[in-house]
Amino acid sequence: MDREGAPTRPPRTVPGARSTLLYARPGIVVTVDRLTVCSTSYRVADLTHLRTTRGPHDRVAVRAVAVTVAMIGGVGLLLGFTGGLQRLTAEAYLILGAVFLLPAALALIGDRWRPPPYELWGWHRGAEMLLFSTDDERQFGQVTRALLRAREVNRYGAWVDPLASAQPWRPRR
Repeated sequence: MDREGAPTRPPRTVPGARSTLLYARPGIVVTVDRLTVCSTSYRVADLTHLRTTRGPHDRVAVRAVAVTVAMIGGVGLLLGFTGGLQRLTAEAYLILGAVFLLPAALALIGDRWRPPPYELWGWHRGAEMLLFSTDDERQFGQVTRALLRAREVNRYGAWVDPLASAQPWRPRR
């Protein structure tokens, strides 16, 4: 118990381990010593060259844009070679311009509908590996920060909770 009578919490640890828990959600656990994603576990000390990237775009959206561009290009070539462009009215040119914007609209909608995943890559024992991938930006940020804290602990020594070791500021009188 602390001074106010509230019970104090013990440090968070994984059951059966002596390691401080930095992040834990279903499917991923980050401790000071290990990164565990699903059934794959990595020692934090063995991870080097960490980098974050965005994964590939959704295949359906890429294919939709490619097909639309090909069809619009074909229609444009057909109209150009048959001389149909000289006989079009102003309204037809506006409609044709709007249709040419369709691939850009499809690309934007595809990225909002299925955004590229966030990926954490790193070197583990001499091989580059995908360590973690998710669509959730918040979860990705939390896992990445927890892993960076774990690397700092491994680099600089023992874990010290910064809030517990800080002395409150008091003015001099």
